[in-house]
Amino acid sequence: MKLKNKKPAMPVAEHSDSEEELDPEAHKKSLQKLKKIDPDFYNFLEENDENLLNFEADSDENSDKENDDEDSVHVPGPITGDSDESDFEDDNAKSVSGRVTLKMVSQWQTELQSEGKMKITVLSQVIKAFNAAMLRATSEDGESKGELKVEGSSVFNAVIQMCVLYLPGAIKRYLGMEQSGKDPQKCKHFVKLKGPLVAYLKDLLKLLSSVSSENILTVLLKHLHQLAVYVACFNSISKQALKKLIPLWSGSEETVRVLSFLCILRITRNQQSALLDLVLKAMYMTYVKNCKFVSPTTWPGINFMRRSLVEMFSLDLNVSYQHVFLYIRQLAIHLRNAIVVQKIENRQAVYNWQFVNSLHLWADLISATSNKPQLQPLLYPLVMVITNTIKLVPTHQYYPLRFHCVEILISLSKETDTFIPILPFIVEILTAYDFNKKNKKMSMKPLDFSCILRLAKSQLMENGFKDSVIDRLYALLLEYTASISNSIAFPDISLLAVIQMKQFLKTCTVANYTKKIRQLLEKIEENSRFIERERGQITFGLNEIKMVAAWESRIKAKGTPLMAFYESWNKVNRIQKRKKITNNDEIAGGLPMIKRPKVPETEAKITKPENEGPMVLFPSDSEDGNVDFKVDGEDESLNKPKKKKLRKKKNKAQKQEKNLPEVEVPDNGDVVQDFNVSDW
Repeated sequence: MKLKNKKPAMPVAEHSDSEEELDPEAHKKSLQKLKKIDPDFYNFLEENDENLLNFEADSDENSDKENDDEDSVHVPGPITGDSDESDFEDDNAKSVSGRVTLKMVSQWQTELQSEGKMKITVLSQVIKAFNAAMLRATSEDGESKGELKVEGSSVFNAVIQMCVLYLPGAIKRYLGMEQSGKDPQKCKHFVKLKGPLVAYLKDLLKLLSSVSSENILTVLLKHLHQLAVYVACFNSISKQALKKLIPLWSGSEETVRVLSFLCILRITRNQQSALLDLVLKAMYMTYVKNCKFVSPTTWPGINFMRRSLVEMFSLDLNVSYQHVFLYIRQLAIHLRNAIVVQKIENRQAVYNWQFVNSLHLWADLISATSNKPQLQPLLYPLVMVITNTIKLVPTHQYYPLRFHCVEILISLSKETDTFIPILPFIVEILTAYDFNKKNKKMSMKPLDFSCILRLAKSQLMENGFKDSVIDRLYALLLEYTASISNSIAFPDISLLAVIQMKQFLKTCTVANYTKKIRQLLEKIEENSRFIERERGQITFGLNEIKMVAAWESRIKAKGTPLMAFYESWNKVNRIQKRKKITNNDEIAGGLPMIKRPKVPETEAKITKPENEGPMVLFPSDSEDGNVDFKVDGEDESLNKPKKKKLRKKKNKAQKQEKNLPEVEVPDNGDVVQDFNVSDW
């Protein structure tokens, strides 16, 4: 029907081209006739070309103005093409379609920003325009049932920007929700807005799932966070939103992750009784799937997921107890199967990152809720799972896994103020491994245990393995003993550890290792003497728990020698960790450099045998086994070539015949410099 109505409009437009013969009154009559024949086309002209409709006779018009009028008349050429497409769509929809313009968007925007009473018609039109923009963005279905049509990128962007910036405030004013914390469903006008709001939220979720740009995702997630109160009013939309938000929370850029979690948290809080169970289960399963592989790049994301999960489980500890109990029980079943069956498959079900990160999560949760009684009964089974995980395969290859488990236990002991016998798992390594064994391989850097659970056999042969083990032993021993340094039983708790450390000092012949352990032993013994002096003055019995707790808190406030030493060491250790993370030589400090002596132009040809220098130097270094010492103490290695150079200079005849000493000096410097850079 519309195609027939629109065709007669063209002769009218063509007839209007002969403006020289047509007077103004005849032109007005033709426009009135057009209004009766094709009202849709007349409305379109009224919106887009007011100059044509407001035509007035003017005897002084020049030829330029006539040309402008001709151009304005010929505008409907392409527009009729667009209207043909809309007519084709409307044959199925059987509805009148209108085209959204920038002028309409600006009018809506001013109405949304106005402080007066908000009208439902304006909100409905804005939401319909957003729906039309969505149909343009997702043009795969192509069936537009809306009354409006969005064409052009400028109009599309204007509609999206208007909705994102001004629609939440307009909805809040319409519902009378200026005061925060009010339930939208209890508002007077919520029933009228319910239908358009559901349609808008569905379109917003479709747009969220179709966008891949991080910047656009950030804007849309902020917008969704503002509308989370309304999302929680509809159970089906809440589930759809969470389904799309949880993958963004686990596998996107940092800003997108944080905003996704804030949206999840707000939606869940507003509908906690219905959604909390589903959200906790879905987020935990997503966490387990995404922590299968650990590397320096994935660590921040895994840590963020763990901290956010702790916050989600803390919303309702009574509900969380059921989930945590089941998941810890699953870990215990895997561990029991590995102990009983003793097969590689069962062992691998325990010795993997998913298992260790799950232990880390539940330890953080119990530590964070230590002031509440709901989850504290799960502390003992979790500690038993962790300790038996260490005992499952207590070999040298799994020392990194042992260190990770010990870190979890130390954190639990600190936060829950519970004594856990951790010292045996640390000190056992001093007697179980022979640190006097010679290295079969030389490593340039110490091994980093932060992202590995199991060491290869080739890594066990490197000298970096022993260095890293001693460093981790020193750090863990110091951290744990400092955490219990105010305990009234500290001399008794540390006695066996002191005995094993003394035994290690008797048997170990490596000076670097004995130096660290001896320093730590002296600090522990000093702290033991301090506690013995303090507890020699007490007048109450050891069975008076409240008095013991008050005494320990007083000692902690006063400070212990071991705690003071740990705090000073920890400051230096944090700086070293930052250096490793940034890998910035400027932050790490100036590296010693060797200046090459300038070779005269006459002797430039002699520098060709320079490549032969390292071939001579490397074997001698490896035979002496002093590569580590050259890297650690570079000044000594730099002085040796200089002495040779001075001796050679005494014999002038040899220097004239051969310039090999001058060639060896820069080559030796190159070798030391390479070691230095790779070590950092």
